Amino acid sequence: MEQPNLSEINKLSNGDKTFEERIFNVIKKEFPLEKAQYFSNLENKNLIKAAEDVHKLKHKVSIFGLEKSYEIATDYENNLKDGNYELKEDFEKVLQMITEYIDTL
Repeated sequence: MEQPNLSEINKLSNGDKTFEERIFNVIKKEFPLEKAQYFSNLENKNLIKAAEDVHKLKHKVSIFGLEKSYEIATDYENNLKDGNYELKEDFEKVLQMITEYIDTL
């Protein structure tokens, strides 16, 4: 399985450490909130809202250079809109992987 990395952030920052720190701070703040909102909407069977949460989260997935995981998130978002839970486990593994990675930053 692919691993989160900072290559996209490094490209965006062009070596600007202050910019990188700002991005990290935003991600550290937003990601847990967005993840919690996703699980809440999923638990309440509000699949349209859960799909919106996945849409927000998939941008965090891409910023960590997770191309295959981004595709999973995109497909899962569409599945939720259709009332389909297919790819739920795969997407939630991605969330866990990012959570663990963020905890190391």
